[in-house]
This record gives sequence, structure tokens and C-alpha cells, in this order.
Amino acid sequence: MLEHKKIRSLDDYFVDLNGRQSREVYFYRINGYTEKIGDFIKKYYDTARRAGVVIEGKIPNPDEKNLAYYSEIMGMDFQMDPSFISNGLKKWLPRMNDLQRQNVADSIYDSLDTMRRNGKTENMLKNAYIKFMCWLYYKFERIVNQLGANELPKILYEGDISNYELMLISILSNAGSDVVLLQYHGDAGYLKSDPASVLSDDLQMERMTAFPEGYCLKKVREAIQNDFEKERLYGSLPSVNNCTNAWIDGKGFEDIKKSVLTRGTDPRFFYNCFYRINGAEDKLTYANELFQLQLELKNAGRKMVIVNGEIERPTPDEIAEIRRRNYAKTDQLIMDLSTNIKYPANLELQKIMHKTFVDILLAESGKEGDNLNRLTSKAVYLLCWLKRYLPFLFSNWKMPEIGCFIHMGGCQNENEALFLRFLARLPVDVVILCPNRNIPCQLTDPLLYELNYEESLTMDRYPEESSQVKMGTVAYHAERELDTLMYQDTGMYRNMQYGKANIISLQTMYEEIKILWDQELKYRPDFSVVDGVVNIPVIFAKVSGVKDGHTAGYWTSVKELVTEDTVVIKRAPYIEPMAPNPMKMYAAEFFKNGKLQRNKIKAHPKYPYGILREDIQEMILDKMQLLIDQKRIKGIGENGMEYTVIAQVLNLPKDIVRLIQKFDLTQKNPKLIYINTSETVISLEDSILTVFLHLMGFDIVFFVPTGYQSIEKYFNGQLMEEHQIGEYKYDLQVPDLNSISFNNTRHTWRDKFFKRGN
Repeated sequence: MLEHKKIRSLDDYFVDLNGRQSREVYFYRINGYTEKIGDFIKKYYDTARRAGVVIEGKIPNPDEKNLAYYSEIMGMDFQMDPSFISNGLKKWLPRMNDLQRQNVADSIYDSLDTMRRNGKTENMLKNAYIKFMCWLYYKFERIVNQLGANELPKILYEGDISNYELMLISILSNAGSDVVLLQYHGDAGYLKSDPASVLSDDLQMERMTAFPEGYCLKKVREAIQNDFEKERLYGSLPSVNNCTNAWIDGKGFEDIKKSVLTRGTDPRFFYNCFYRINGAEDKLTYANELFQLQLELKNAGRKMVIVNGEIERPTPDEIAEIRRRNYAKTDQLIMDLSTNIKYPANLELQKIMHKTFVDILLAESGKEGDNLNRLTSKAVYLLCWLKRYLPFLFSNWKMPEIGCFIHMGGCQNENEALFLRFLARLPVDVVILCPNRNIPCQLTDPLLYELNYEESLTMDRYPEESSQVKMGTVAYHAERELDTLMYQDTGMYRNMQYGKANIISLQTMYEEIKILWDQELKYRPDFSVVDGVVNIPVIFAKVSGVKDGHTAGYWTSVKELVTEDTVVIKRAPYIEPMAPNPMKMYAAEFFKNGKLQRNKIKAHPKYPYGILREDIQEMILDKMQLLIDQKRIKGIGENGMEYTVIAQVLNLPKDIVRLIQKFDLTQKNPKLIYINTSETVISLEDSILTVFLHLMGFDIVFFVPTGYQSIEKYFNGQLMEEHQIGEYKYDLQVPDLNSISFNNTRHTWRDKFFKRGN
């Protein structure tokens, strides 16, 4: 029999018998976890699965069929004698050689003898013997002829081992098998069978903790399968890898200009950098520094790509070139899409791009979970952009060449950020320039080196030509600094400072409408500016009935709300359903897969808003998309209503368009008063108009003296707050509001509050 010895390291388990210090085997129980132990269990499980036995749960007791077959072959005799046991093994397990059989017979005899000395009866010994024989045949027959061989068989047992199971596994261990017991609940159960730890050793390692929640061999199998799938995904690995930023001095442009031959000499790596430079060291010389940077890179023969602002989205033609299918699993998706990466001119570069693509998508799959559609979309963007820029960055590439990709302006969406993370692991310097520190960049990456300067300036394009280099005077930059000091987090705002807004619907009392109506937005409750987006509190209400039944006072209260920026609609409908709309015929081509085709809309010859400020155009399109996404009009997403929405928003009345163009998001907002005194239900077009203007930040009040449900027909859900202010009145005629004069003795709310009225 072989000797039990202690291991020097976990790797000893995988040394052949001839390579061990003596004819020794290892039998350890593992009661705790470290990452190193986890790696060992994966490797040991894989070995035991191929050349050993894995036991998950108890070894099942012999059933009637097992015992009947044993009785038929062996009979039911039993003698407490080593020769009887050896002869029985020869007949029952004929594949064992003489030495193996003798070792197992001696070990069985020793175990039974220990039981006898502990007071067990002859019949109990016989039952134990038959149980051992059945277990050997039905559970361990595949390894009995390998016991004591140079490549020792492995036994892996998971769970709380019983006394008889421990005896048999100890028999096999003595005969020449390595054993590992995984005990997730600690050692207490084991020590009842082996109080002195004679049969096995307790593994002790530094920083051991309890096994992770839910840890089991099933999870280990899944992890091994995942590792196998990863190997399949990666295929042949490149011989060189990226050494990103480890060599830089943190000097920004000087690091980028450094010759690739002086960055490092280890042939196993290419040396690139991944920089984000926020602000400017000196705003007076910043533009000239950029101009000189690209000149020096060109003179050095470095391949270079400069992108200003957002990377242009893939075109339909670019997307069509990416071969793809429907996928059921992440690995299937990655393996199939990675075949789009082809660069026969340099197979080493192709391997680098392939490995990086797999790395990036595996990391993203952890974020996206089971959303394979989103993951596919991200992968297609990566591949489209890689194909677009590959000729400019990698034509005739060979080690150790490093191209340069400069992104002017921070990443404003996750696809851009993902692409730059991808590029930064290829033989390319990736540089993100964010001179305007007020515009955040969405990219985060552990490889990214960030350089921060205090000075901030606005620059939208990289100065590639000398004619593009604009040098601001000292006075100009001083004014910009003063501008920042005055209008950054002070509650003061310059004209047209912001171009994006979210609306907050105010819940008010009826009397508060007049108080808030002509108030600047920044003084209203819940107004705020967060990350360059203005949160606008707006009024969206329906006023039903006439207060105290007094029509004269009613019309006066309406007139009090008319400001110079108020559109007053005096009858329904405002927009007739059959009114000509030149945008209807184009609406279908402006919307695809739930998204507005923004570039197509803005490039269309009939697009009516091209003369507006760019931020206003974007806001109009944002709110149109939001109106569709939130399905605020009935029928959106069901019967093509979204096309009616698009046509109507792209055909707004001219006076309303002018109010939108004029709208400063921190000042007073434009208004809409809609008076409906009849039984007429407002048109679908009016409904779309009012909901859209609400999302744009207009204050909107419907005056409905009849109290009829005449304005809600096309609204999805309760969009407005309704105020019941008095009795219902019918067939009222809307007077000329301009002819209504206010009583000079009328007290304002401030007069009443401070009691300073006449």
C-alpha cells in the first residue's frame, strides 16, 4: 500500500507518482476557499472527470438488483480472511492486477478488522464487505485497474461524507488514489467518523474564507465550460499584446509625440497610450499646440485619424456589410460576428483585433445580461467603425508601428466610448481632448490616463489647417473666465445658456396659476440645472366651470393671463383635421425601428426648421421622440399614430415656431391658452400640438366653462391637472380679450398679502 503524505503545494496533486518524493498519495479535505483553491478545484475536477471518479452527494446504497447480481456471481459467503477477500476481488473485479488486488484486499481487511475491534458483529462485517464490493463494482470499477499507476486516479467527493463512505474511499486511497473532500459546511460532520484526522488531512492556507454562496461542483462545471467556450472564441492568440500607458511620463502631448522606438523594446508588446486631456494648460496657445501636434505626427509618418464631436453613426450601407444572424447565446454571437474581422495583409494584426473584440464583448455581455439584441447592436457599431477607420490607421501595418486616433470632444454616448476602449487595445494611441471642462465625457476605463488642467475653453473642431487656428486675446479669455465665474452654480444665467430641458408638471391650486404664470422659471419650485440640463416646472391644467357664475370676472381672469408670449386659441378645433400638411407624405420615411431618423429629417429638402438654432432643432426632435416613446397620444405603436405625430410636429404654426426659437430655458416660458366654450371635441392635431408644446416647456391652460370632456379624447392617461372652479356655463361667446380693461382698484396678490391695497 502507498503512504499518505502532506503536500508542499496544491500542484503536488498533479505530479505523477514517479515524480513524487516517495510512493505517496494525498488525501485532503477542503473546508474553506480562496481564489487559488477555486482554481485548484476546477483543475482537479477536470482531471477526476477524465481519470477518476466524481461523487456529488452520497454514494447510493446497493439496491435489490445490485445485491441479486452480486449474489448470483459471488454467493453470499463471507470469511474474515485476506485470502478470501483477495479471491473475491479476482472474480468480481477481474481487470485489477495482482498488486492492485492485494493492496485493496489488505486495505479492506484492515478496515473490517478495525470494525471488529470496535465491537461490530460478524453479520455487520459481512454487510459492510458486501456494500464495499458493490460500491467498488458500480461506482469505482473504472479506476480499480489504475490504482497505484504512475498517473494516479483522482477521487473528488462533494458533501458530508458518511462513515462507510469514508472507509471505502480511504481503502482506495491506501491502494493508490488521490482524494479531495469538499466540505462546504466545515469539518464537524467529518470528525465524528475520524476524530483524530488519521485518514485525511485538513487543508490550511492563508486568507481562507467560507465558500461563496451557492458554490458547488455544478458551478465549477459551468465555469470550466465557460473557460472552454472562451478558448473556442479566442482561437489562435496573437504573439504580441498591448502595453498601454505603462511607459508614459504623464506629459500629455509630449508622450503622444514620443517615437514608438523609444517607448519600449520588449518584442512581446506594442507600446501605445490612452489619454483624456481635460481643459488646457494655456488657453492662449492651446489651438497652436494642437496644430503643431498633428504636424509632427504627420512628419513622423504616423497614421492619424481626427474625429470632431460625435463619431458619425454607421450608414445603412456600412451596417449591411456586417454579416450577422439571430443568436441564442452570447458565445454564439461573439464567435459569429468576430468572423467579420479580416485583415489578410497582416494576420498578426488580425489576431490582435480578434482578441480585443472578444475581450470587449465578453466584458459588455456581463453588463447587458441576456439582452443579446443590445449586445449585437454594440458589436455591429464596433465592426462598422473598425472597417471605416482600418485603412487610415493600419494600412501596411507592421510592428512596432503605432497610429493615432484623436477624438475632439468627450464621448457623448456608450457606443463611442466602447469603440475608443476597443481602439485603445490595438496598436493605436487614443487621445480624447476635452478642452471645455463643462461638458462631461462618458468614457470610463481602467487603462485610461487622465490629465486635468484648470483652464477651460470652447473649441468644437480640431485645427488641422493653419487657417483654422484661432487665437483668443487675453481680454477675450478674461471675459470667458468672468462668464464662468458669474454663471456657474450661482443662480445667474446668461442668455440662451442651455439647450436641453426636462419638464416637471406642477401640481397647483387654481389660484396659484395666476401667481406662477408670468414668473421666470428659475424662481418656480423645483427648478434646477443638472449636468447642463434644465429642469423646467410648467403648468398643464384644465379649468372647468365659471367661478361664482360671473362671466365678466371669468373673462377678466382669462385676460390676466395673456402675455406677449401667449398664444390664445378661442375655438375648437385650432387645426382642422383636413387642413393641408405637406409633411404627411414623408412621415413614414422619417421613422424606423422605433427611432426618428434624425439625419434624414434634417437633410430633407422640406424640413422646415433648418433656420432655427441647432440646439432648438435638437430639442424639437428630442421631444418628438419622447412623445412617441411615452405614447402620450392614443394609438401610438398600434395603428401608425406615430406618423401623424411626426407630420404634425414638423408642421407647427409659424407663430408657435417663433416662440420656440425665442424661448430661453431659464427665463419666462411661452404660453398657450385654449378656450373651448362649445360641445366640440378638440381635434387629434390639436391634441398632438398641446402635448408636444407641454413637453417643450410651454405653460398650457384649457378654459372649458362647460366642464365637458371635450379635450381629453386623444390623450393617453390623465396628463393634465383639472380645477373645478364653479358652475358650468353653456353657449358662451368668447369676447375680444383686448377690449377688456382691468379695474384700476384691483388688488394684486402682493397687495393682498402685504395688506397695502387701497
